[in-house]
Amino acid sequence: MKKQNFLFILLIGLMLLAGCSDSADQAKQENKEAQNHEKKEENQKQDKKSPYIEAYKPIQPSKEAVALEKNYTEEEQKLMPANEAHGGERERSVPLGQTLQKGKEDKTNGPLKDHRLVAFYGTPLSENMGILGEYGPEEMMKKLKEHTKAYSELDPERPAIPTIELIATVANRDPGPDGLYVSPPNEEVIEEYAKLAKKHGALLLLDIQLGRATVMQEVKAIEKYLKLPYVHLAIDTEYSVQEGEVPGEDLGQVNGADVQKAVEYVDQLVEENQLPDKLVLVHQFGNGIIKNKEKIHPTEHVQVPLNYDGFGDAAIKLSAYGKLVKDQPIQYGGFKVFKKNDKPVLTPEQVLQLDPAPAIVNYQ
Repeated sequence: MKKQNFLFILLIGLMLLAGCSDSADQAKQENKEAQNHEKKEENQKQDKKSPYIEAYKPIQPSKEAVALEKNYTEEEQKLMPANEAHGGERERSVPLGQTLQKGKEDKTNGPLKDHRLVAFYGTPLSENMGILGEYGPEEMMKKLKEHTKAYSELDPERPAIPTIELIATVANRDPGPDGLYVSPPNEEVIEEYAKLAKKHGALLLLDIQLGRATVMQEVKAIEKYLKLPYVHLAIDTEYSVQEGEVPGEDLGQVNGADVQKAVEYVDQLVEENQLPDKLVLVHQFGNGIIKNKEKIHPTEHVQVPLNYDGFGDAAIKLSAYGKLVKDQPIQYGGFKVFKKNDKPVLTPEQVLQLDPAPAIVNYQ
């Protein structure tokens, strides 16, 4: 009887040991699966970042570069918009290197997260539409890199990327055969500047002027280029006109919901083609040109900077940036400098005094 009891107890013990062993094995397996999942997620993150390393080459600051001081001269302070929250004193409310607007977030690995874009705007088809028409491609790139370097020196923690902003579809006063008042993309020109950007580690911003075409019509016209890892989108809203209006004679207007369709479309292109995250730059000349601006917002794969591109008196421009960009934030700010039409032409030091500091500075 005692022998039977002993065998019974031994059997129970062996069963318990087997159960513990199974539990331990199961725990090990679950731990291994968790580690594999974490590793897979990390690899996916790295895979997502890796293409961007090849998509552009920021202009690195020199070892001696020191961030721009926040103590400005009396003359520079006169150009800065007053900060009413500080009793009218001209002070910055955010650090120089912070370009993401207050209360906004960036879920992407896009270029604006750690860098600034310095762009030359225009088309080689016209000397009157910007810098790209004033110089040959290589000479233009040399000057662009010099401008870009200046911003990297002033804000070394955010190395700037040389960027070509090429007008891909041009609004005209002639309705054309389709009655849309816009010229179709010149593929020869786009391909030339795409190759130029790739050669120099620059980004290419394809700017669409709309005429009477819809935002999505013009986006789809350049879609094959947006599938390149270093090509991004810019929308010139002021040239979008309605029936009875003519671009250049009548100031246009775009609905923010239509802009958002383009943002989401580009986001989809990134997902479907496994591209680096992109940006959609939205130009705004004045108040009211973008209707329902609150409809525009960034996505998981697309950054959305709002670019103020008015020209003329510098003090008015700085004030307008505050009203149209800072006070109506989307995600990042951009600022255009007109070499021939601004008075005075702001220096990079003065541009970086803006609050928030622009993530994109373009020159026309």
